[in-house]
Amino acid sequence: MATKLLLTLAICRLIVTVGFTFNPNDLLRLGLDGKLSAAPADLQSASVDFGGVYRAEPMAVLHPATSEDVARLVKAAYDSARGFTVSARGHGHSINGQAMTRNGVVVQMSGGLKNKMLTVSEKFMYADVWGGELWIDVLTSTLEYGLAPKSWTDYLYLTVGGTLSNAGISGQAFNHGPQISNVHELDVVTGKGELLTCSEKENSELFQAVLGGLGQFGIITRARIALEQAPQRVRWIRVLYSNFSTFTHDQEYLISLHGKPSSQKFDYVEGFVIVDEGLINNWRSSIFSPSNPVKVSSLKAEGGVLYCLEITKNYHLTNADTIDQEIEILLKKLNYIPASEFTTDLPYVDFLDRVHKAELKLRSKGLWEVPHPWLNLFVPKSRIAEFDKGVFKGILGNKTSGPILIYPMNKNKWDDRSSVVTPEEDVFYLVAFLRSALESGDETQTLDYLSNQNNEILKFCEDESINVKQYLPHYDNQREWRDHFGEKYWTRFQQRKLEFDPRHILATGQRIFMPSFNPNIANW
Repeated sequence: MATKLLLTLAICRLIVTVGFTFNPNDLLRLGLDGKLSAAPADLQSASVDFGGVYRAEPMAVLHPATSEDVARLVKAAYDSARGFTVSARGHGHSINGQAMTRNGVVVQMSGGLKNKMLTVSEKFMYADVWGGELWIDVLTSTLEYGLAPKSWTDYLYLTVGGTLSNAGISGQAFNHGPQISNVHELDVVTGKGELLTCSEKENSELFQAVLGGLGQFGIITRARIALEQAPQRVRWIRVLYSNFSTFTHDQEYLISLHGKPSSQKFDYVEGFVIVDEGLINNWRSSIFSPSNPVKVSSLKAEGGVLYCLEITKNYHLTNADTIDQEIEILLKKLNYIPASEFTTDLPYVDFLDRVHKAELKLRSKGLWEVPHPWLNLFVPKSRIAEFDKGVFKGILGNKTSGPILIYPMNKNKWDDRSSVVTPEEDVFYLVAFLRSALESGDETQTLDYLSNQNNEILKFCEDESINVKQYLPHYDNQREWRDHFGEKYWTRFQQRKLEFDPRHILATGQRIFMPSFNPNIANW
């Protein structure tokens, strides 16, 4: 009774704020199998995210039990005289309030689903997955059949719908492409409240729009994910470079092998930048073992910066006797610092879940739930050396408060019909500044300092005409979004919005389109 009263009061507040003609009991009469909640704990949880920078409290939170629950809610928003906004939230790992909506309804896709939708087809090598399922749970289920998804993110405690709404990348992307290139089919609730199945052959425009679409065109409730035979173990190798051009040359060589047989290439290629020795002690400290004899401080770094190449070779126990030879042949083609090689061997699932182990350590120290002013950029290959000189050896000033990832990807593994925007070059780099803001007394670790440094990096790229594209993009106004997409892709993005979410109900936290009915209810 108390829960129903809270919800009725919340909906009444929604009516007063928005001013639309809507009976407060109508949402309660939608015939939902899940739960519509206005409990303070639910509202608080939905009003924050991993970024810890933005806050926007909704009026209610839907915990859906079925895809139809999501469709009924969005249809109610679409059909009402003045409308209300709806945002899908996964595991809350957004960084700039993208999954939030002020005075609207948040659909909490992860957790609590009564009848989880996760089935595996061994014959056709795919898994049907609920959009709010975590990738770690997908992995656990598919491994029971000896199978696994082809493409991953570095962190597995993210939802399927969340990563597919962005792209989903890690060190496998050079070979298999991002996660959005490894999806056969989707069920999507559009901004009109329609529940549609889409694929390359059915509702193809919606299919391409939603992949990397930032939640603007629909809410993914089911995804059919491509699978492959899962390896059993991983040989994980890390080597160091003091010269940036040698480092990038080797990375680019390794991703050029993507079409070769498995025995003639690595399965994962990433890297990171070390601008000070303290970086070793962050949440990816498993890169170097305490028993590793390499002393970073003893190496001569060009401009005070070192670069780590991170590569893996997957294998089955049945071919364990050939793995050493295959790795030796590949490593001979590289020009890293010979004394820096460090190798470890571990189960496949442990490698994929490596970041979560570091998360648990940070949580135990109270260092996980802090602001994360992350900046993720796609940098064209032709300008990456200038970026190194101006940013890694310039703006950062030998100080950082978190890992800086850098690795190249092949553009031909991306489908330009999707909504993701990448540089117009055959190879481009992800550069990810994954920093944490801490109240440690060190000015260089504060939220203001790191946010200002992010702006300085973006300003440097603008001044030097380095046409970077933000990954997990965040802009404050539509003009900046137009610049992000470019005229050609912006026109397509607008047309898709008009087709699939004409009232601009969905994902207002992205700040791309102002709701057509009443902007006061959104995050503007």
